[in-house]
Amino acid sequence: MANSGLQILGFALSLLGLIGLIVGTILPQWKMSAYVGDNIITAVSMYQGLWMSCAFQSTGQIQCKVYDSILQLDSALQATRALMIVGIIVTVAGLGVATMGMKCSNCGGDDKIKKSRITMTGGIILLIGSLSATIACSWFAHNIIKEFYNPFAPVNSKYEFGLAIFIAWAGAFLDIIGGAMLAASCPKGKPTPKYPIAATRPPSSTKEFV
Repeated sequence: MANSGLQILGFALSLLGLIGLIVGTILPQWKMSAYVGDNIITAVSMYQGLWMSCAFQSTGQIQCKVYDSILQLDSALQATRALMIVGIIVTVAGLGVATMGMKCSNCGGDDKIKKSRITMTGGIILLIGSLSATIACSWFAHNIIKEFYNPFAPVNSKYEFGLAIFIAWAGAFLDIIGGAMLAASCPKGKPTPKYPIAATRPPSSTKEFV
């Protein structure tokens, strides 16, 4: 059965990954205005996230505006939102399931094989959640790259990767590693004896008389 230290390490990495996913989803710096072209000096830097867009002025002032309507957003942003939320919810569920099956937990009973199966299930759920977040980040990044190299797009409307997308990527990567460690808690069957057990002679039903 998997070492308890490996389970604790996998759980800790998955928890850090969950924090990264939440922070990355909330932050508005998913993409930032790119300084390309002849005029690279600007007084305002534009940032766009999953929930709001912000303008950072050179004076230090920040103005953010929450998106008014979901229906006005493009389909890629809506899909990224949905995938990140699904990834966070599934990751939380995976951590909850894995907690019940870990060796250091009293939940799940005393059956070691049953607990290891629960931990393995939690690890698989974590892998599914991290896969959802990875798809969301990669899809959003693909759209940024496609718009950046679009020759018909105005120079002042080009964006590049922001800090939040890297935080979300890092969180998904930690969840993949942690989920794989927890999924490695695959239960093993009871070891079979190396040599056959000698049959014991049944007691005689007749008594010997001298």
